[in-house]
Order: sequence, then C-alpha cells, then structure tokens
Amino acid sequence: MTGRRTRSSLLLTLTFIVSFSSLTCPSFSASTDAFVFGGCTQQKYVHDSPFESNLNSLLTSLVNSATYSSYNKYTIMGSSPQDVVYGLYQRAAEHCSYKGCYVKYDNTTFLGVEDKTVALKKCGPSVGYKTDAMNLRDAVLGGMARTGGAYRVGGSGDVQGVAQCVGDLSAGECQDCLSEAIMRLRSDCGTADYGDMFLAKCYARYTTGGPLAYTKSHSGKHGFKA
Repeated sequence: MTGRRTRSSLLLTLTFIVSFSSLTCPSFSASTDAFVFGGCTQQKYVHDSPFESNLNSLLTSLVNSATYSSYNKYTIMGSSPQDVVYGLYQRAAEHCSYKGCYVKYDNTTFLGVEDKTVALKKCGPSVGYKTDAMNLRDAVLGGMARTGGAYRVGGSGDVQGVAQCVGDLSAGECQDCLSEAIMRLRSDCGTADYGDMFLAKCYARYTTGGPLAYTKSHSGKHGFKA
C-alpha cells in the first residue's frame, strides 16, 4: 500500500437475545445490549482519508435505514477501488418480539457471499446422555433444518430451538448454511444442555432446559480474527 490506508477495520457484532414463550415466537428476559461477539482486522484505515468518509456515510445509512427496515445492505463507491466500502445490518425477525442485531462492514465485498466460517461456538455443561432430552433435541434441530425460510423456530416441551440467516443469502445458501450450523451443534455440543453455533452468515441455537435467554452467566465477550 502507498500509505493512504491498509485494509479496512472490520466490525462484526452480533447481539441475539432469545427466549421462548411458545413454539412460534420467543419473548425476552434479557436486555437488548447484551454483547455476544465481535471481531476487527489488525489493519487500519487512515484517518481523514476518502475511505473513512465513505465508511462514515455507510454507517449513517445503516442507522437511518434501521428506523424503518429490519435489513438493508449498501455499497458506497469511491473515486478509486480502494475507497469502496460494503456493509449491512440485520435485526431479528419483526413478527416476533425477538431482539438483536448484526452489523458488518468491509472494503472487500461479502454481500451475497455464503460463508460458513465459525464465528462463535458455545456449548453448555453436559447433563449426561438423557435419551428423551437428546431425542427431542435432535428432533427439534432436524425440524428446523428441514423447514424453509430465513428465520426458524421450533420446540417440544422444554427443548427449544431458533435459527436465522443473514438476509443477503439466497434461499439455497441459507439452507446450506443452517444445515451446517445445525449439524455442528449436534456434533460439537454433544450432550450439552444448550448450544450456540454462530457461523459468519447464519446461526442456530437450542436449549434442553426451557426458555432460551442470554443472561450474565450465558453471555460474555468473545473475540475472533476475521
């Protein structure tokens, strides 16, 4: 690079807060600002550069759009290719009282690109193999894997699950991403009483012990290098 800037900082923040009051829509028992995870690149852009101006424009557009839409994506063009910035945000499905948000920007396009990289995995403590609970867990996850749509919920008794894709994926890409997330939940979390699997473009969660909710004991800061 010539000193104007290196690769942009990358912001990737997910704040998904979930609990279930029924089998169709979740309700809440936690605040909307519980931090789940984020990551930034080591490289930085130069202050007062055209890229920074474009980034500020992008972030302003994201905030303004969020007042009337649950999802949007933008590309801010520059006078040269190195000043282009891409970004999107997404709130959780509005038809439920489900609260959370996802924000990302980059100077390399990621819009419409499937990405199954694991951003965060978290498994609860093992409760041992309880046949009924594990069979119900697998049935709930299997049902969500087969159900269409970018936002999916399911449950039976105390076993509850939720899954969602980022809105820039096609239906086929969403299905592929969620299938991977759900498969990894089963294999990586084993007999854990809850599991969270956040891939770069989708996530899936389950609990075998009742309502899903991010509490202080279930949340925290998790960093990763994008």
